Amino acid sequence: MDIVVDNITKMYGSQKAVDNLSFTVKTGEILGFLGPNGAGKTTTMKAITGYLTPNKGDIKVGRYSVANNAEEAKKQIGYLPEHNPLYTDMPVIDYLKFMGELQEVPKNKINQRVKEIIQTVGLDKEKHKKISELSKGYRQRVGLAQALIHDPQVLIFDEPTTGLDPNQIIEIRELIKKIGKEKTVILSSHILAEVEATCDRVLIINEGKIVADGTAEELRKKAQANEVLKIGIAGGDKNIVFEALKQLSTVQTVDFAENNLFEIESKVQQSSAKAIFELCVQKGWYLTQLMPIEKNLEDVFRELTMEN
Repeated sequence: MDIVVDNITKMYGSQKAVDNLSFTVKTGEILGFLGPNGAGKTTTMKAITGYLTPNKGDIKVGRYSVANNAEEAKKQIGYLPEHNPLYTDMPVIDYLKFMGELQEVPKNKINQRVKEIIQTVGLDKEKHKKISELSKGYRQRVGLAQALIHDPQVLIFDEPTTGLDPNQIIEIRELIKKIGKEKTVILSSHILAEVEATCDRVLIINEGKIVADGTAEELRKKAQANEVLKIGIAGGDKNIVFEALKQLSTVQTVDFAENNLFEIESKVQQSSAKAIFELCVQKGWYLTQLMPIEKNLEDVFRELTMEN
């Protein structure tokens, strides 16, 4: 079931939290939804779930308009907000039965559905405990379970791994990837490595507008306009080597790096590797390392969202 966000704008007073935003998420796709604090991510996700109404534009969940058919649209959505709201005095199994009833799971199917979801999210050993007795990781699993209890076609996860330890993050990541094979998933996170490992596609917004949209690899390639090399040269004084590298016609900048290495940025659409080899031969120096540096998603994110 596709999600289509069509030119939505959301105002808070005179401030635009979301500015004429449009994008589509396809069935079976996990979209990483990124942006700095205040970029409009949570506002957009709340608009998709029907929690708030945009000032203009519309959102469709499958064939249902959130503006005109909100109740049907909401039935298709499972939502795990950033601050996971749980009834902590209830045992896990009772809470999930209660949530199933709220989501109108047929009474003759609730027990079986709760059993299936408990198995899916790995809560079998914890199902009779009160939620208050669970660790943060298991509480997140309960939150995922309540989002899944009515078997929705669309899932919205806002910071699903916040506060988890590395092992719990990996477990939740694998669970989301498994779920995402059959559902449409929007995942917001500040852990960029998590997004890169989990999501099929990345959408970055800043000040309520889209600034990048594509796979993590595509975004890295677009951001990598200039070649950047990390090199090591032996056999010459490092200051003399530094000055010689600066004189190469293909080189834009040279910087000292850690462990007596140099970091070289080439001019646009040029490569400095051949010139560096030839310089070393000419000077009798030894090239001990030459490694291209690829930007990661964090670099791309910073470039696109840093204030000028």
